[in-house]
Amino acid sequence: MKLLIALLAVVAIFLFSFSNWRRAVKIAFFLIVIEGALRKWVLPQASELIYFLKDFFLLGAYLKYYVAGGERKFPIKNHLVNAMIFMAAGWCLLQAFNPSLGSPIIGLFGLKTYLFYIPFIWMMPVLFPTEEELYKFLRSHLFLLIPVGILGVVQFFSPASSPINSYVQSEVAKVEVATFINSDLTAGGVRITGTFSYINNYAAYLLACFSLLLPILSFKQSRWWQWATIAELLLWTVNSFMTGSRSTVFSAVIILGGYLGIRTLTNPYAVFRLLKPFLIPSVVVSMASLIWFRPAVDAFLNRTSAGRDISDRVFGTLSEPFNYINFKGIDGFGAGATHLGGAALRLALNLPPGEVIPVGYEAEMGRIALELGVIGFIIWYALRVSIIIALFMVFWKLKRPFLRQLALTAFLLHAIWINGQLVFHHTFATYYWFSTGFIFLLPRLEQVMNWQEQLQWLNQNAQAAYLPDSPDRQSEFS
Repeated sequence: MKLLIALLAVVAIFLFSFSNWRRAVKIAFFLIVIEGALRKWVLPQASELIYFLKDFFLLGAYLKYYVAGGERKFPIKNHLVNAMIFMAAGWCLLQAFNPSLGSPIIGLFGLKTYLFYIPFIWMMPVLFPTEEELYKFLRSHLFLLIPVGILGVVQFFSPASSPINSYVQSEVAKVEVATFINSDLTAGGVRITGTFSYINNYAAYLLACFSLLLPILSFKQSRWWQWATIAELLLWTVNSFMTGSRSTVFSAVIILGGYLGIRTLTNPYAVFRLLKPFLIPSVVVSMASLIWFRPAVDAFLNRTSAGRDISDRVFGTLSEPFNYINFKGIDGFGAGATHLGGAALRLALNLPPGEVIPVGYEAEMGRIALELGVIGFIIWYALRVSIIIALFMVFWKLKRPFLRQLALTAFLLHAIWINGQLVFHHTFATYYWFSTGFIFLLPRLEQVMNWQEQLQWLNQNAQAAYLPDSPDRQSEFS
C-alpha cells in the first residue's frame, strides 16, 4: 500500500512538472528549505522518499524542457565550461560501472550525485527572461530566511531533548544532537539545524543565501522590502552563530571582504556609495546581536577559541587526495563508493558489498580521488576551476549593477568553496549549479535589457519626429 501511494505521488509530480516546468523548478527550491522539516517532523517514515522529492520535480522539468519541447531552448554553445562538463560526465559515466562498486545500481546513484543538477544551468536563461523576474525569485526565496531563522532561535533556546531539535535518523547512521561546550566542559546551547536535516545542510544553505543577500542589499527596493532584507540579514547572522559552523561564518567574512574589496578596486571613486547600503543593516545587526543574542555570539566564540584544528582541517582537505590516489592510481573505487546513500541502497536492496576502501574518509576532495581516481579528480576540479574563471569573466564584462554584483558574489562563493562539499552535499549542490547558471543567464539578461532600452529610445524618437508640435519637428521647419 505504501509503495502504491509513493508511485501515485511520483506520477502526480511528473504530470505537474510537465504542465508547468518553470513552476516545478521554483517549487524544487522551496522544497530544499522545508525538506528536512518534512523528514524530521511530518513524515519521518517516508524520509528516504522525501530526500528525492525535489529531484522528482526537477526530473519532470528536465524531461519537459529537453525532451517534450514546445518552446525555444537556450543553445548550448561552444564554451570552456560546457566542454569540461561533458568531459567530466563521460568519466563519471565510466566510473558508474566500475566493478569495484559491486553493483551498477550504486554507480547510477553516484552518477546522480555528480551530474543531476547540471542540466539546470542551461534552463536558467529561459526560466528568468528578465532581470525583474530573477530579482523577484531571489527576493521571495530569501524571504524564507525569516521563518526558518525564527525557528532556529527557538531551537537554540530549547533543550537538546526537545523534539524541535531532532535530526533525521536512518539505519545507516544514528546522529546525536550536537551542542556547544561551555568553558567548564559542560553542554551548552544546541547547535541548531533550522528546518534542515542536519547542521551541515543548514550551514550550506546559510552561506548560499549570504552570497545572494549582498546584491539584494544594494538593489533599490521599496521600504517594506528593505526592512525585510535587514531582518533576513539579522536572522542570518544569529543563526550562523547558533549553528556553530566556523566554515560558514569565516567563508561569509571572506566573501564580504572580497565583495567590498573588488568593488572598491574596480570603482575607487564610489566607495561611499558602495558602503551606504550596508550602513543601516550593519548597525541594526550588530546592536541586535550583542543585546538580544549575546549567548549565541559567546557560544560561537568559545567554540572557535577552543578549536585548535581549524588550520589542520583546511590543509588536510587539500593533502588527502595525494595520499588517497595511491590506493587505486588512475582508476577509482567508482562513483558513489563513499556516499552514505550508497550504503543505504545496499542495505535496502541487499546489494553486494563491493570492494572495501582501506582508509577512512570525510573531506570531499579525498572522496573524489577515491571514487574517480587521479584522472577523474583532475577533470572534476578542472571543471570547478573553469567555472570560477568563467564567473569572474562574466563579472568583468557586465555593466548593469545588480547583475554584475550577482556574478561577483557567485565567483567568490565558488572560489572560497573550492575544497568544500558539493557532490556529497545535495543542499549546496542545487545552489552551486544555480549560481553556475549565471555564466549563461546574466549576459543574456543584460543583452535583453539593452535591447529593451534601445527599442524604447527608438520609439520615443519616432514619436517625437511625427508630433507636429514637438520641438524636433519645429526645428526641422524653422
